[in-house]
Order: sequence, then C-alpha cells, then structure tokens
Amino acid sequence: MKWTRVQRDGGLRDQRSAGGGLGGGLGGLPMGKMGIPAILVIVVVVLLGGGNLLSGGGGGGFDINSPLNQMPQAQQTGGPQGPDPEANQVEFVNFLRVDIQNFWRDEFQAAGRTYRDADVTLFRQGVQTGCGGASSDVGPFYCPPDQTVYLDLGFFSELSRRFGAPGDFAQAYVVAHEVGHHVQNLLGISQKVHALQGRAGEAEANDASVRLELQADFLAGVWAHHAQAARNVLESGDLEEALNAASQIGDDRLQRRSRGYVAPESFTHGTSAQRARWFKRGFTTGDVKQGDTFSAKDL
Repeated sequence: MKWTRVQRDGGLRDQRSAGGGLGGGLGGLPMGKMGIPAILVIVVVVLLGGGNLLSGGGGGGFDINSPLNQMPQAQQTGGPQGPDPEANQVEFVNFLRVDIQNFWRDEFQAAGRTYRDADVTLFRQGVQTGCGGASSDVGPFYCPPDQTVYLDLGFFSELSRRFGAPGDFAQAYVVAHEVGHHVQNLLGISQKVHALQGRAGEAEANDASVRLELQADFLAGVWAHHAQAARNVLESGDLEEALNAASQIGDDRLQRRSRGYVAPESFTHGTSAQRARWFKRGFTTGDVKQGDTFSAKDL
C-alpha cells in the first residue's frame, strides 16, 4: 500500500509503556475471555430500512452535529524510550487514522452531518478504557463511550503468523473496520441497539451482531474504494490481502481452528465468506447506500 507520513496530533495516543489494567474487551477475534460491558461484547442493531446510510436516524448519547473535537497538537504519551522498533508501524497506523477519517468527514459533510474524529490508542498487554480494562488478547476494538479505537501493534504479527493474513493492506482493513464501528456509533446505531439488546433472545442478538460486524466490513471497503480512486494507493496483491484477512477471521474458520467444529448459532461476526463478500461489496461499489446489512435477506 502506498502511504506517506502525516503529522501526529492528540488523536493518536501512545500508551505502549504505560502499563494498564487487564480485563476483557471486544476484538475481531475471540482470543480471550470477554469482560467489557455488554454493549461491546455483543451488539443488537435496529434495522436501517434501506436508503442512504448516512441519512439514517441518529439518536442517543451525544449530538453528532456538534463541532469537531479540538485536539491538542503534537501530543504523545507513554511511548517507548530510545529507538522504537515499531516506529514505522506507528506511523502507518497514524496515516490510516487520518486518511480513513478524512474520508468519513467528507461523507458526513455531504450528508449534512458533522463527523467527530475517533482517537486511536496504542497499548501493550493491557489498557484502561471508557469500557473498562482490556487485555490485548481480545484483539483490536472500538469503545463507544470514549469513541476510541484500541490497538496492540502485536496483533498485526499475530494476524500474519497465527492467522495467515500478512500484508499492510490486511492491517489497513483491520483499522478501517474499527473506524467503521465509530461511524456506526456516530449514526446513533450503538445507542439504539443497546436498548434493544435487553429485549432480544440469544439467536436474535447474535444475528444482529453479525449484521453490525458485516456492515463495518462493508464500510472498510467503501473507504478503500475511495482511497484507490482518489490516490491510487493499492499495490499488487493489496486487495487480496484484505480479502484474505476478512476470510481468516470469519467465525466459522476461527471456531474450526479453536474447537474443531462450527456452531453457527453462536456466530457474532459472520462467516469467512460473508466477511470477505461485504468488504468486497464496499470496495466494488464505494456506495454507502449499498451497505444495509440489516435488511439483507442473504448475507
């Protein structure tokens, strides 16, 4: 993937040397015990009913039409002392944070809305979040209460070695997926679905969680489409890297690897085929109107 370094600001928080409490969390992979509040463990979503995703109902939590965060400049806390072996990785994540959110800011503006940036916090082993304590074992995750994406950079090595999904565009897919959850949160989906969660049975809750995750995959693909169209960022094999990553972290493949069998009734993120399909749909169309996973009959 072609990328350039961009200036860091307060939206990238480096806590890799800051310690942090261990606990549960939500990641794309079920690699550890889950202990963060229920809104992050499983999400039940209200149907969007078609049409432009960005013009869907908001509601709950905060006013998405409020001014953008005024973030302090050149803020960095808790990073490694001395030469940083992950320095290039940090710069890549910072580029993705800025590039992905610049795109969504423009999309929101075109729809008459104001986009509010998500922060990205880098950590190692454990971190305290607005959703509670989280361990790196759960993988990258987005916390709605503090509107922050949390990422242990060691996950990318795991993605390559353990899950067979190497490549920088595979990493870009992961970050874009988590920012996709931020987009869903800004649209008011998270607030509505949390209210619905208490009324849903397990099967309905799991189904809705799958649809939410597949939409985040789709939104990642939409960003990738526009990044390629505007700046020709893709290099040979990049799209295949993202599709492979989406496939490797499907519920069916993960369950078969960890349990030796598949239990579809317990899926919360979607199958390998579904995750790749919705990312590719976003990448192919680049049209947020095509991302209504909640009323789709065939995922």
